Amino acid sequence: MTYIVTEPCIGVKDHSCVDVCPVDCFYEAEDQVLIHPDECIDCAACEPECPVDAIFAESDVPEQWKDYIAININAFKADANLPKAPTREKWEAERAVEGSAANLYYQKYPKP
Repeated sequence: MTYIVTEPCIGVKDHSCVDVCPVDCFYEAEDQVLIHPDECIDCAACEPECPVDAIFAESDVPEQWKDYIAININAFKADANLPKAPTREKWEAERAVEGSAANLYYQKYPKP
């Protein structure tokens, strides 16, 4: 079993989950962070840290977001070579860097 990041992460991408992960199993996708299923140790540290309740144990993903199980798992099967997700502090600092992943993300999803 692994933990799955679901739709509420899109448009938020808070990264507080990344900060508490003891094994650095979070990766940066275009519109959300993803958890590598082979690296996740099922510690559940990330789940309560998510401010939008987007993280679930694979067996507990709500019905309306079941497709995110495949999205999370398939991203790593395709050898997408996703970058490791930075800490929240680094992610927020990158917001000001023109052309950075964080800057482009917040252009697409303006943060209030």
